[in-house]
Amino acid sequence: MKIPVIKQLVESYSKEELVEAEAAIAEEKAPKIDIPGDDEGEQLTHAYAAVQIKKSMEVNNVDFKTALREYTGRVRNSIS
Repeated sequence: MKIPVIKQLVESYSKEELVEAEAAIAEEKAPKIDIPGDDEGEQLTHAYAAVQIKKSMEVNNVDFKTALREYTGRVRNSIS
């Protein structure tokens, strides 16, 4: 997971575009938008993270850094 890539995705694409890209990658299809990553797993991670952060920004009315901290905290808790 590369934070600069996720930030670029959040800033460049709508939530809907990211959801569509995430679904395409999960179905082993090429997404319509460019999702950087070393492999499909990393691309999926980046798309998923961007979607979750965009949702948090909208629902909680917070900035990118706050939404990113919330997301990475959830990730850390899930793997602990």
